[in-house]
Amino acid sequence: QVHLVESGGGLVQPGGSLRLSCAASRFTFSSYAMSWYRQAPGKERELVAAITAAGGSSNYAESMKGRFTISRDNDKNTVDLQMNRLKPEDTAVYYCAAAKSLHDIVVGTPEYWGQGTQVTVSS
Repeated sequence: QVHLVESGGGLVQPGGSLRLSCAASRFTFSSYAMSWYRQAPGKERELVAAITAAGGSSNYAESMKGRFTISRDNDKNTVDLQMNRLKPEDTAVYYCAAAKSLHDIVVGTPEYWGQGTQVTVSS
């Protein structure tokens, strides 16, 4: 059974930073594009960032560009999301997801999902 386990969420003040991490197991991590999605209460799930299998290319939602950075370590089977200059509107549950292609990520159909980690930005 595939495992994607997110960690690093919590409460942070506006302007602060958090680093989310996702540990993957039981699939060929280095063959999958990885991504972070988020879902705020009452809102649809949205793509935050994605990175190709080899890590050579990444994409970000417009509102995250310049603030968030996605990275991966194919030796450790982890994908991280560094979030800086956080805003209250970044409050959401953040999910790690794996897909065989960036296309699958962009259209919202990753193959594997984590359980999510809560990020709350509030003073």
